[in-house]
Amino acid sequence: MMEVEGSSTPMNRAPDHSSFLRSRRSKALYQFKQQKLPACKPVLTPTSVITVFLLMGFVFIPIGFVTLRASRDAIEIVERYDVECIPEEYRNNKLSYITDSSISKNCTRYLKVRKHMKAPIFIYYQLDNYYQNHRRYVKSRSDQQLLHGLEYSHTSSCEPEESSNGLPIVPCGLIAWSMFNDTFTFARESMKLKVNRNNISWKSDRDHKFGKNVYPLNFQNGTLIGGAKLDPKIPLSDQEDFIVWMRAAALLSFRKLYGRIEEDLEPGNVVVVNLMNNYNTYSFSGQKKLILSTSSWLGGRNDFLGITYLVVGSSSIIISIIFMLLHLKNPRPYGDNSWNKKSLSS
Repeated sequence: MMEVEGSSTPMNRAPDHSSFLRSRRSKALYQFKQQKLPACKPVLTPTSVITVFLLMGFVFIPIGFVTLRASRDAIEIVERYDVECIPEEYRNNKLSYITDSSISKNCTRYLKVRKHMKAPIFIYYQLDNYYQNHRRYVKSRSDQQLLHGLEYSHTSSCEPEESSNGLPIVPCGLIAWSMFNDTFTFARESMKLKVNRNNISWKSDRDHKFGKNVYPLNFQNGTLIGGAKLDPKIPLSDQEDFIVWMRAAALLSFRKLYGRIEEDLEPGNVVVVNLMNNYNTYSFSGQKKLILSTSSWLGGRNDFLGITYLVVGSSSIIISIIFMLLHLKNPRPYGDNSWNKKSLSS
């Protein structure tokens, strides 16, 4: 009878244990909701604030100098050619020049190398005042069609370049239709420089966004031709210049990779560029530039990151000095709330 009536058996202890756990969980949940859980609450004393700002300055400024130096190690040659490649008689009517297919668009530019440029030398074209981020423009494409071709027929988002002459367009949309179509060839001292145009696009784009069995169809066959034409015998996944163009830029000025020169260029070399000035940027006051650039361990030349580190680091040191002077001029013991009493009494 004693064992049966006792409360020390496992069967009798189980409900007490479960209720205890429920009680602890509910208590923890209550503390969490009421924000009463244990937490670290740092006390921001004048000394700690000044120290933090000083440390930020001493860390950010060296990083800024290193980053800026790495950016300056990348050598760039920038040549704007959209104006110089127009014949004198068409300088006042650029639009008629670019839209007239009977006029030759050949142009020759000379780029002088000032510093040693180590291979690989990246070739970019840059477009300015070109809003690839316009909402209507960005939406005018079909990612499913780029991957599956004619198997995907819901391409209403591609308007107004969805179909032509009663047939669907592959690839459809304004982005594909307006593809950049200027071409460049390079020579040094009458010796042609080979341009490698392989692997200029992202591998993930080639493998997962553009179909290996999707071929251009009915492309640029309308009355209004936008830009470059695509080879109907080559799948979209292998047309890398097209893949590069289809990655829309976020800003109104952008660069896109055209290819790579696999030879070093020495100081004093003159690179002769023969180009076809086909692409129409004159109707919207756009600009076209050709860039030859090397790279450093940080990438291409871009001073923004280094300047940002320097500005933030310098600002932190200046703020810490201001706080230090204010603290030395008007020191206040920790926990002193006399300033509040004075304001209340007044």
